[in-house]
Amino acid sequence: MLVDGQSAPVVKSMPIHNPGSGTLLGEMPVATEDQARQAVETAQRGRREMAAIPAHERARLLNAVADEIERRSDELTRLLAAENGKPIRQTREEVAAAIRIFRGFAGEATRVLGRQIPLDAVPGLESHLAFTIREPLGVIAAIVPFNYPVELYAHKAAAALAAGNAVIVKPPEKCPLTLMAIGGIVEGVGVPAAAHQVVTGGPDLARFLAATPGVQMISLTGSTAAGKAIAELAAGTLKRTHLELGGNDALIVCADADLERAAEAVVLGRLARGNGQICCAVKRVYVEDAVYDTFAEALEAQARALVVGDQLEEPTDVGPLITESAAVAVAGAVEDAVGAGARVVVGGPREGAFVPPTVLLDVAPRAKAVDEEIFGPVAPLLRVGDPLEAVELANESPYGLQAAIFTKDVSRAFSVARRLEVGGVVINGSTALRAENLPFGGVKLTGGAREGLHDTLLDMTEQKTIIVMDGMA
Repeated sequence: MLVDGQSAPVVKSMPIHNPGSGTLLGEMPVATEDQARQAVETAQRGRREMAAIPAHERARLLNAVADEIERRSDELTRLLAAENGKPIRQTREEVAAAIRIFRGFAGEATRVLGRQIPLDAVPGLESHLAFTIREPLGVIAAIVPFNYPVELYAHKAAAALAAGNAVIVKPPEKCPLTLMAIGGIVEGVGVPAAAHQVVTGGPDLARFLAATPGVQMISLTGSTAAGKAIAELAAGTLKRTHLELGGNDALIVCADADLERAAEAVVLGRLARGNGQICCAVKRVYVEDAVYDTFAEALEAQARALVVGDQLEEPTDVGPLITESAAVAVAGAVEDAVGAGARVVVGGPREGAFVPPTVLLDVAPRAKAVDEEIFGPVAPLLRVGDPLEAVELANESPYGLQAAIFTKDVSRAFSVARRLEVGGVVINGSTALRAENLPFGGVKLTGGAREGLHDTLLDMTEQKTIIVMDGMA
């Protein structure tokens, strides 16, 4: 593919493996630049076709997609677990979330609302009428990550279609098969083929879509480095960017906290959810010194009870990471932390793509394991004198997705929540919380966008003002 005059080899297909066993699951075709350009050209017809479909019919189509995903949920759940590595109980939850999201946006399709603006607020305009309407933006490019591909695809594609846009979906190259299957479902229920295209490829395809005219918005969930590169390319055509990027979420445990519940939040929000590969996972745990040792014991006991194994088996809590190279990087980060003085109290050696749940104690406040996001099942614990010290350390991060605080003091909870420089704060729960009807996103290098049923449609539509002279005469 050619991007900005730089050539890259064209790959016709790429093998997709089960990350735990290395079993070949299928071949992913990789789009050439000509094919990508053709997709953008086709989407111009798709945007016109979707814009012409009335809201009630768009709602019907999205509900039909949800119904068919639900009918095939067992098949899709198993395929996603096989290609992604997440335990099958979690991929079942992810597919269920995608069904809810499609149904939620089906409802939102009928509520793309404008507003009437009283012109009698301006002297001399009393007899005129003004109102706004919202119209589709055009073509949305949805760049989907590997960690929650079905759920995050739904947030982007269902929103785009609900608003009357065309969408070009780039599935993650490491696990594209489930989204390719869902692409067939979308076309099968009657969504115009030109309005929903799944185009496979790697970073070159994402850069092409960001730089090419004819795409009005890039919606990306990915790393901060990827977001910066996409934003720079998108600026060339002044297309919108909707970026949900890196996170380094902090959880603060106060001396009065329910320690067993706080430990469970770290387990479920870091060690046993998505194999630790979640942007909003608990990545730093600040514990008041008075309860540090007791909390560490509770976390150690719960972490040791987790079942590591085949992601297709129901009892499994933690499966393989997305690739063996990802596991090597996580194991290396643990080794660096130990070299800097941390102690491993739960964990063990990496085995292929498997990294066992790992708990690190005595981690220094500015250690690499704290400053840089570890994308795997690793929980570093740090001692603090009081919650305000924890807030100060948490805010030093260049990221600001979510944070959490455990305390029984409601005033302290709200005070800390106000001070944390993040997009969302969870009180007495894990940071790894995302509900489709909540605005989800962060500040600073996390990107600044918000995704959710009531927010994404606004970003995927244009506001047009219409003035009727003497309309109120």
